[in-house]
Amino acid sequence: MSQAGMLQDLFRSIDAKDSARFVRFLTPDATFRFGNAPAIAGHAAIEQAVAGFFASLKALDHRLLATWEESDSLALHGEVTYTRHDSSQITLPFANVFRLRDGLISEYLIYADVAPLFAPPV
Repeated sequence: MSQAGMLQDLFRSIDAKDSARFVRFLTPDATFRFGNAPAIAGHAAIEQAVAGFFASLKALDHRLLATWEESDSLALHGEVTYTRHDSSQITLPFANVFRLRDGLISEYLIYADVAPLFAPPV
């Protein structure tokens, strides 16, 4: 599968809030870090953390704006529209950096400030 195809499938799994399918894109020993949260490792821990985040939202919709590839790395930036359980929405920028091994992601780093997502309404 091409890098572009992998990214489309990966973000489809995220936007479907399918944590079990999400971890299939990761090596069994992968590490995952979202923002300034501590890194976690392994399918079970990552799936549990991602499922918890998905449960806090009604929906997600990612739009990829650009990608950069290196031999064993992939970087991208985009925008994600989060729909809260009260149906209000917010769109925020993000950047991801992936380290790749054998066609899977071995290190998944998300650079995003999601504080506005969980901030009280003004």
